[in-house]
Amino acid sequence: ELLIQKFLSLYGDQIDMHRKFVVQLFAEEWSQYIDLPKGFLVSERCKVRLVPLQIQMTTLGNLTPSSTVFFCCDMQERFRPAIKYFGDIISVGQRLLQGARLLGIPVIVTEQYPKGLGSTVQEIDLTGAKLVLPKTKFSMVLPEVEAALAEIPGVRSVVLFGVETHVCIQQTALELIGRGLEVHIVADATSSRSMMDRMFALERLARTGIIVTTSEAILLQLVADKEHPKFKEIQNLIKASAPESGLLSKV
Repeated sequence: ELLIQKFLSLYGDQIDMHRKFVVQLFAEEWSQYIDLPKGFLVSERCKVRLVPLQIQMTTLGNLTPSSTVFFCCDMQERFRPAIKYFGDIISVGQRLLQGARLLGIPVIVTEQYPKGLGSTVQEIDLTGAKLVLPKTKFSMVLPEVEAALAEIPGVRSVVLFGVETHVCIQQTALELIGRGLEVHIVADATSSRSMMDRMFALERLARTGIIVTTSEAILLQLVADKEHPKFKEIQNLIKASAPESGLLSKV
């Protein structure tokens, strides 16, 4: 117990506190560390170490406007004829960006090689976006994006949508959770050329702890209360949306 307290006093600010620890003893005869059995007593000077063990934590997925940023990924003109349900995800993406403006949520937008693939489609209004950035890397996590995130105090959650699910969305999501951020992928605003690629990407990402959700769930979670000053406007956004296509049935 004294060893654990000493360890935490030295390194507690550098580690995830949602961990368990095991004490290990250096065994000279085996030239390696071994776990100390329960009740083991050390009677002479020896070399020990404390090893943090990762334990599975449930991702709660709580969202608040003050700790959330929206990522809009590569919703570009040249993808229009190739991406399944592209018209639907444009409509839902626009609804999400309108919601972000109402709630004061920062928006980061990327465009994959716009010289060849065109700019973001005209139906999506990028007014007020914090960053609109061209890229060639598939992931949105570029140095400029990381710098923009660092300028937003208290960011904990990223709401991610766009194309393609199995390429840019997947690689962005994995990089973000690797940096300790919680990721929400909006299923009805995310697609690919192939529904097979989309389905397996969403399944894989869900297994890593990424939250696969819907635009309505996101917007209502962000307002959280009928008494929220922007609730009526968010409700009107949702009511104005066209009936969903078969995209969500392909999750």
